[in-house]
Amino acid sequence: MTLPALGGQCSRRPRVLLAEDHPGVTKAVSRVLALDCDVVGTVADGGAVLEAMYRLKPDVIVVDLNLPKVNGLEVCRQIMHVYPEIKVVMFSAMNDPDVKRRCLEVGAAAFVSKLGDKESLSSVIKRLCVDGG
Repeated sequence: MTLPALGGQCSRRPRVLLAEDHPGVTKAVSRVLALDCDVVGTVADGGAVLEAMYRLKPDVIVVDLNLPKVNGLEVCRQIMHVYPEIKVVMFSAMNDPDVKRRCLEVGAAAFVSKLGDKESLSSVIKRLCVDGG
């Protein structure tokens, strides 16, 4: 089976897919990201991420760690198995070094805390797209 080309090379404005199950967070994050990125879609559960990825062809996928149906770690594993060139940013309210380490071990390009980190989600996405990481 030949897979369609996806992501990998970020465009001038990165194309971002947001996987987040809380509508208020989805709306707020989408609004902030839209200043520097093209938010091409949102999904509210881990089971919908791969289909949306194929359809929307994002450069970056922002994945909440605690998604319903399929958790964020498994979503990241699945994306990396199919398209290792896609940049996955894990996004979580847990700011635990062990959680961050597990996210990076499964292939996430970055981890950003919802509680406020040294680097904002937008700046992480821009960094990933400009220098590849």
